[in-house]
Amino acid sequence: MSSGARKQVRRLSIVIAVIVLLTPFVTTIGGCGDSLLLHPTTDRRDAKGDSAVSIPFRDGSLQIWTARSKACDGREPEAYLLEFCGNGTRAEDIAAWVAHRWDAHPIEAWAVNYPGFGGSTGPAKLDSIPPAALAAYDALATRANGKPILSGGHSIGTAPALYVATKRNVAGLFLHNPPPLRQLIMQRYGWWNLWLVAAPVALQVPVELDSIANASQVRGPAVFVDGMQDGLVPSEYHRMVIDAYAGPKHVIELKDGDHNTPPESAGHATKDAVDWLWASAVRAAADK
Repeated sequence: MSSGARKQVRRLSIVIAVIVLLTPFVTTIGGCGDSLLLHPTTDRRDAKGDSAVSIPFRDGSLQIWTARSKACDGREPEAYLLEFCGNGTRAEDIAAWVAHRWDAHPIEAWAVNYPGFGGSTGPAKLDSIPPAALAAYDALATRANGKPILSGGHSIGTAPALYVATKRNVAGLFLHNPPPLRQLIMQRYGWWNLWLVAAPVALQVPVELDSIANASQVRGPAVFVDGMQDGLVPSEYHRMVIDAYAGPKHVIELKDGDHNTPPESAGHATKDAVDWLWASAVRAAADK
């Protein structure tokens, strides 16, 4: 047998061995997408004085934390922001922080805890996120009483933000490191398990959270933040969503930014982007 043939046999043997080793896991992984992609926590946290709102959802409730920007001091908000968390954060961690980004403009932020996270009743499941996102928007729309509603999110939170924008009247979006979930799972994390694990997990991502498809349907103005050194969701995956987006967009490139580098690290670029979104979305809506 030639050396080339021997190499091919060794490679085939390795592939067969990996398949044999992974088969027991593959047969049980069909329902594990939720546990692999979602990491719910329910511990008590300091909400830094923010207010909690509870709205009905299915047989339980959704917990939402609200905070206002400094420009709301002594006045009512002119717009509202519906914010969706990344997987490693909770609404009470980010409500005031997100509102602070809009300090130059009178806005009230509503940060949503997904089912099974914080005070939101569970279970934590991917397919519960899209209807929960719509329920949160509908509750906020009642509060907003016709005022513009923006939507935003970080990481996995950008997926429900985009989904809501395809189903409801969202004036504009602020999206930080958006992952195209199925493509990320298959292309980035599929090779080491020969796609035997990645494929069934990717298939469990609800079609409602297909960020590339949703981005192609949304035509309102959007700010995208691209952490170009993101090791968890590399920039090339952010760009899939950004490039698919159909509306006017303002992209902030954080050249040294990783997955969790805050947009505020870009300084005036972020302030300018927020001002642009306010003018393009909120002021434009008021002028109609």
